[in-house]
Amino acid sequence: MAKYRLVLLRHGEGAWNKENRFCSWVDQKLSSDGIKEAQNCGKHLKALGFEFDLVFTSVLSRSIQTAWLILEEMGQEWVPIQSSWRLNERHYGALIGLNRAEMALNHGEEQVRIWRRSYDVTPPPITESHPYYEEIYNDRRYKCSDVSQDNLPKAESLKDVLDRLLPYWNEKIVPELKSGKMILISAHGNSCRALLKHVEGISEEDIINVTLPTGVPILLELDENLCPLGPHQFLGDQEAIQAAIKKVEDQGKVKSAEK
Repeated sequence: MAKYRLVLLRHGEGAWNKENRFCSWVDQKLSSDGIKEAQNCGKHLKALGFEFDLVFTSVLSRSIQTAWLILEEMGQEWVPIQSSWRLNERHYGALIGLNRAEMALNHGEEQVRIWRRSYDVTPPPITESHPYYEEIYNDRRYKCSDVSQDNLPKAESLKDVLDRLLPYWNEKIVPELKSGKMILISAHGNSCRALLKHVEGISEEDIINVTLPTGVPILLELDENLCPLGPHQFLGDQEAIQAAIKKVEDQGKVKSAEK
């Protein structure tokens, strides 16, 4: 019998997910399909009887918008939401804005897979000449973060994501879990992967094989020590979920016509 239960998910499809670009810290809204994904996620969680007490999101719109749509579908709009940059997507540095398939064509599929999925490889850092540098670092949402803007990352490995996420997990989320609250975390592919690595003890070698589709809720059942009672569970139609996972994995491959 689980002592604690936690639901986390990668936000619904964003505009740049659809264009197969590294979105990272660029603020994008959900695509029309992403809105439907979030709404369907809310319907499914409602049908399963979930009742949330608190929601955590990143400070990026696609994460927050997903949470809003889920709570609306569940009739739980009143549930409090707390947002932190520490749940942001991984900072992809100089890769931000680039098309993954084009990168695979230019640098090879394996290099793109390493940039996307490895644990401790950091992409080239963003510089002030990057077209999205000013948009990111002049954004007002980071003026009220718990670190100075000078100390915000310029590029991150998955290890870096976990390092900046853990203090928030330990200091903010864990106490709420242990108080008995049912929590939803609406975040991003890599912040969720980092959290799964920590909670489930996934090895540095195996985390490269963990792929999360957009808009699919993940259930973690934990004991009194916050140790998992089993592997995480994707909630929903398993065949459709596997197809969605393959779609994400294929984003980093050269398109057939280009091979």
